[in-house]
Amino acid sequence: MQETLPVLIAGAGPGGLATAVALAQEGVPVIVIEAEPELPIDLRAGSFHPPTVEMFDELGIGEIMRAKGIKVDKWQMRDRKEGLIAEFDLGLLAEDTPYPYRLHCEQHKLTPVLRDRLAQLPNTAFHFSTRFISADDNGDRVYVTVEGPDGPRVIEASYLIGADGARSGVRRQLDVEFEGFTWPERFLVASTEYDLAPHGYAFNAYIADPTEWCAIFKMPHHGGNGLWRIAFPIGPEISDEQAIDLEFVRGKLAGFLPELADAEIPYRSIYRVHQRVAKTFRVGRLILVGDAAHINNPLGGMGLNSSVHDAMNLAEKLSAIWHGRTDDADSLLERYVRQRRQTNIDFVQAQTIRNKRTLEEQDPEIRRQRQEELRQTAADPIKARQYLLNSSMIAGLRKAAETA
Repeated sequence: MQETLPVLIAGAGPGGLATAVALAQEGVPVIVIEAEPELPIDLRAGSFHPPTVEMFDELGIGEIMRAKGIKVDKWQMRDRKEGLIAEFDLGLLAEDTPYPYRLHCEQHKLTPVLRDRLAQLPNTAFHFSTRFISADDNGDRVYVTVEGPDGPRVIEASYLIGADGARSGVRRQLDVEFEGFTWPERFLVASTEYDLAPHGYAFNAYIADPTEWCAIFKMPHHGGNGLWRIAFPIGPEISDEQAIDLEFVRGKLAGFLPELADAEIPYRSIYRVHQRVAKTFRVGRLILVGDAAHINNPLGGMGLNSSVHDAMNLAEKLSAIWHGRTDDADSLLERYVRQRRQTNIDFVQAQTIRNKRTLEEQDPEIRRQRQEELRQTAADPIKARQYLLNSSMIAGLRKAAETA
């Protein structure tokens, strides 16, 4: 049966907006609601893997995003005492993707580009300061109660997509368990314009240490030469207030590199880190994408990418349903759940947990073995390519596509 009502998307983060654009490009009417009065600014995420850069082309924003970002064709694994362990060249993926690099560009630069792209497409609507209240799925449509500046109202929709983040109201409406755990330590992120490249650091590097690992990413910065973002673990014995105190942060940076003791720090923040996956991504006509469906630690840069991958997968299926190109909408949507949920568990959750444990490994023998494995992998082009297929999320997407 062909649908006639619009798809309502709660949440204007990358997952929600990418879903909206992908659907609108296929002629599906969409309504996006966002609880905040403007697009949220999230400075945590900002590393896009090759498949996501390809998807930007499908969304009509590829050239814009590549112009805004920094192309990172190599990344490093280092040890705080021993220095460089292994360097991986994404050029080994040249036969697997037209974009064999990571694109570094903050999430808050992506969402306005997606919003502008959505505004170019017909049959789209966008409402700020409008939050999801509840939904009533009556089998052939969803009655969604939202509250905006003029008070509550009900919107009739063909489907409701919950793209409303880790605290998703849509997921709570579904009473779906958010399975997983929260790491005991938090992540402190600080940025500096001090150039780390002369010290041998690639634009993306992970530094292992049994006491205090760290991760660095170079980000574009308007009017400057870029910002180097450095992330550290912070134990539960330290308060949030102490962790973002300027002198405390400078001490952390100086412990990493003495030259940073007096560096300007234009940005610093602390946040909790989770590994969680919703028990299901769908109940009837209510469907979850992005952080509403799954969250993970940022070591490997997979969370934001997964949101876009969810969006493209779901939009393809919803478009087929909305236009009446399938006789079994339930089966098609259950395939979305199987593909995206299992991929998140098998690849994203597993890889990001492994990344963190590799960085913080305390047993010297295990640490030595893992570092030697990385050296051997990086030195062998065949092994290195397979490693990069996994870490760049290409293998996970290929596996998902094979899932019936």
